[in-house]
Amino acid sequence: MTRSIRPDAPLRVAIVDDELLARQVVREYLSTLPDLEIVAECANGFEAVKAVSDVAPDLLLLDVQMPKLNGFEVLELVGRDVAVIFTTAHDEYAIRAFDVNAVDYLMKPFSAERLAEAVARARERIARREPAPVAALAATVRQTAGHAARVLVRDGGRVHVIPVDQIDVVQAQDDYVAYTSHGRQYLKEQTLAEVEATLDPSRFVRVHRSFIINLDRLTRVELDERENRVALLSTGQRVPVSRSGHARLTERLGSA
Repeated sequence: MTRSIRPDAPLRVAIVDDELLARQVVREYLSTLPDLEIVAECANGFEAVKAVSDVAPDLLLLDVQMPKLNGFEVLELVGRDVAVIFTTAHDEYAIRAFDVNAVDYLMKPFSAERLAEAVARARERIARREPAPVAALAATVRQTAGHAARVLVRDGGRVHVIPVDQIDVVQAQDDYVAYTSHGRQYLKEQTLAEVEATLDPSRFVRVHRSFIINLDRLTRVELDERENRVALLSTGQRVPVSRSGHARLTERLGSA
């Protein structure tokens, strides 16, 4: 959830844009606003994630079109920790996602007055402790973008980038999921249903309420000593298979 701000504390802002000139313009505009402190300038999404971890801004002014890590991916990683105003050029795809989910955004080039209005609205949302609709926005973006090609996992100020074909198993663990890849687990605050919606169903199957497996890793399904079905993976892992999960697995393998 978005952090609250003490009434007497300045709004702490980080500017995120891969274009130096764009950052300079935003800095100039923000310099005219009262009770505001610029605590970071970031030239890419990885720097933005690190800034959120290191200096804890209250608000990100976040460019959408950036190389390596775009604005939507940054929001997915930090959206529960900080308020966000997106900045974007003429991108109908992005604007549709924003409008559907009532996310604040600024169309480039924007004026100092328009930025001031957006910052004022952000202050109000922060005061109400209103979180960004991260899951809903991600779902809207995914409808256009298709299945995920990679998974991003935040570890403090670091970001792990895991290609989906290197994921062996995804397991639900309370409010998190654990992605297993090359024998290592990566925890992410996410539901298994959200993960399932991002992955290609021809390659990944939910075989249990708590497990999704990569079909490329499946060696066989067998019964254990209690007559419960277990999926054996090429990595050596044993994953429980429920009755409904076995039905999904049988259907998927039959249509492969």
